[in-house]
Amino acid sequence: MTERCLGVLLAGGRAERMGGGDKPLRRVGGASILERVIAAMAPQCDGLVLNANGDPGRFAAYGLPIVADDAPGFKGPLAGILAGLDWIAANRPDVRLAVSAPTDTPFLPLDLVRRLKVARSDAKADLACARSEGTAHPVVALWPVAIREDLRHALIEEDVRKIDRFTQRYSLAYADWAAAPVDPFFNANEPADLAAAEAIAAAAEQENSPLPGK
Repeated sequence: MTERCLGVLLAGGRAERMGGGDKPLRRVGGASILERVIAAMAPQCDGLVLNANGDPGRFAAYGLPIVADDAPGFKGPLAGILAGLDWIAANRPDVRLAVSAPTDTPFLPLDLVRRLKVARSDAKADLACARSEGTAHPVVALWPVAIREDLRHALIEEDVRKIDRFTQRYSLAYADWAAAPVDPFFNANEPADLAAAEAIAAAAEQENSPLPGK
């Protein structure tokens, strides 16, 4: 599966359940969650772009291109995916695929992109989505860059904000992972989740089996 793929890392949320601030900059196991996401995704992709709104300077140290939502109003992760696809089309015309991943997921699998590509190819599907123990994770998905004008129309003209509502228009394949001993798509939405993530990282360190990002 050699087709080039760029990672679109989504940091455009408002972190309301976390009490505000930037969830990606919260620390788990001695590193920011964003550091862990980059460490997991960079080896799998032909480049990364970070979707973030507000002052881009707070992410400057990570050395990634930073793009804000280009759909008006706060429309959620689909707007961030569109911004990433637009950046790829303008700056990396050699890349036809993008994989989206949220930046509040500290334990992303190291075979994410490969398995999404295989699932999409095997099913001859338009898109592919990650799933663990039967639970789909729509924001962790493989997208053709060519879908961006359809996505723009859905977001701006139809005000479609839920990923599921948009992807149901296409054939969608699933790539499956186990959720034990750690769900690779565990996400830190609130302070209790951060504590749980810290415990997971500490246990992995004790067992000398570091998770992605370390």
